[in-house]
Amino acid sequence: MMRRSWIVLAGAGLALGCALGHLYTAPDSCEGRCGEPYSEQDECHCHRGCQRAHSCCEDYHRHCQSGGEEEEEAAAGSREGFSRSQDAITDQELLQLSEQLYEADHNRAQPRDILLNPQYQAAPQEIGDQQDRCPQPLYKQVNEELFSKPTYASFIRLLDNYQRATGREEEVTAEELREQDTFLREVMKTELMKKLFGFLHAKSRYSSEQDFVADLREMWFGLYSRGDGQKDSSGFEHIFSGEVKKGKVLGFHNWIRFYLLEKQGAVNYFSHNFDGPWDSFPDVLGLQFSWEGFYKQVGSAFVGCSPEFEFGLYTLCFLARPGRACHLSLGGHRVSIQTYSWTKSTYGDGRRYIATAYLITP
Repeated sequence: MMRRSWIVLAGAGLALGCALGHLYTAPDSCEGRCGEPYSEQDECHCHRGCQRAHSCCEDYHRHCQSGGEEEEEAAAGSREGFSRSQDAITDQELLQLSEQLYEADHNRAQPRDILLNPQYQAAPQEIGDQQDRCPQPLYKQVNEELFSKPTYASFIRLLDNYQRATGREEEVTAEELREQDTFLREVMKTELMKKLFGFLHAKSRYSSEQDFVADLREMWFGLYSRGDGQKDSSGFEHIFSGEVKKGKVLGFHNWIRFYLLEKQGAVNYFSHNFDGPWDSFPDVLGLQFSWEGFYKQVGSAFVGCSPEFEFGLYTLCFLARPGRACHLSLGGHRVSIQTYSWTKSTYGDGRRYIATAYLITP
């Protein structure tokens, strides 16, 4: 549905750890803020008590502690999710299920469908300098027949339903609600999402597919405030469509969105800093780019996967390992996904919305 003068139709992003550290552009950052006094006006916090309150910025451990992921996992032990009793999801189960979901991604792009032109690979010291080192677009060719598949088509229709600037209330129309329902209905027809539901049902997380879909609708599309008390954001908008706050691009984690915006001239690809080990799709690419003048220091994404693949993996990790690294296996290669819950508001019986989800390197 077209509703605004600027078109929001494509995206990619993903944060990469490893030697580069967590360079993901979080909803806000602890860089230079460690130990500052608590303020309820801050979107996230960097004082010592933020771990107990589950309100730390996403890069808190990188900037303010030396323990890194081990401390993050210890702090996450009491958070919601499958962390105890008969409902616990083991690390081995995550590895096995993620391989099953990878094999079930029947709508993924084939090698002939996408031709990339990565050009310049930025060195670690060059990341963040906002230099455009690639004169040509990232996507040389995409077979847009992919976008006629039901899950792709219903996904793309959702992308222009959002105002990218935080602090501006989202107006959700009846048509947009129908578009959300259509997307959920189409992804639930896929073998991938049926496998995911079957696993979660066996773990007693959901009593029925109807219960599962209702929760997906709330956790992904439910609105909350990232700024000025306005209901201006959702997990789906942040992760797949992208947002802008304080001059920075937030989220923006989807290859389809990136391709469509690049095709329109709204996205300018600068360089890449990581290319995954896969020789087929989905692949993983870390990249730097600007979106109509707003910069993304490290935006990375699966490339060539179906919408249901990302939607399903992020959902699994959010439910199984909220607030901590979720280790998966895809085609024999290990990857990790980091998710965070939105801590300032809840829905239903105290359930949390998705704040963000993104890939990190193992």
